[in-house]
Amino acid sequence: MSGSFRAVRAGILLVFAVFFVVPIIALVEFSTRGIGLDAPRTLESWRQIFDYPDLTHAIVVSLELAVVTSVGTLLLLVPTMVWVRLRARPLSRVVEFLCLLPLTIPAIVIVVGLAPIYAWVTYLSPGPLKDSALVLVFIYVVLVLPFAYRAIDAGLSAIDVGTLAEAARSLGAGWPTVMFRVIAPNIRSALLNAALLSVALTLGEFTVASLLNYVNLQVAVNQLAQANAGVSVAVAAALLLFTFVLLLVLSLVGRGAPGSRRGREG
Repeated sequence: MSGSFRAVRAGILLVFAVFFVVPIIALVEFSTRGIGLDAPRTLESWRQIFDYPDLTHAIVVSLELAVVTSVGTLLLLVPTMVWVRLRARPLSRVVEFLCLLPLTIPAIVIVVGLAPIYAWVTYLSPGPLKDSALVLVFIYVVLVLPFAYRAIDAGLSAIDVGTLAEAARSLGAGWPTVMFRVIAPNIRSALLNAALLSVALTLGEFTVASLLNYVNLQVAVNQLAQANAGVSVAVAAALLLFTFVLLLVLSLVGRGAPGSRRGREG
């Protein structure tokens, strides 16, 4: 039975590997084509990425959005979910409903509803942020909530939050200590999963930024594709490779998490 399970698992992993690797290979192959049928391979499209200041700026903005969105989502969800588990169990369904609600609403509907609010956000923002795409972090946190909630909820369900919190409090620890030095280390894998999902959604988001007339990475790539398809494909390939590296780092870091060690010992 164990041999059959390993074979099935290997087959599933192979299918997913092909599913993810083939598009990346195709993108790299297209972005390294030379001009002409017999032209040699070239990395000119990759080099030209840095020749477009608007594209470089969009990459930096999207990375900043990814970091701020991930941190903001974790700071919003983790204390709230821990507090609900410790002090307000009856509200758990309400919090779950609110966090999962964005999944049921199309992005374009969310944009239409938030467009008037964003008009005021732009008007009231300080000078450096008035026309910056960084204000998209508010709506990105909303879009990320369902995915981050599920990841964090799975991590909190794997530990006894109440016992850990009461033990720490009985030893004189304050709530910040309980949150950051007791609860967080025990759900490190869940936090990493939530952060990765936040980064992946933010880097791949196009609809909201485009409709609100902000330029992030995907909007810049779409605009660049009309002028230089090779460079836009090179950027897409680099983004996929970056996401793959993030997944690899997550898997390596997650193996050392306390929850992972307990699972292997059990």
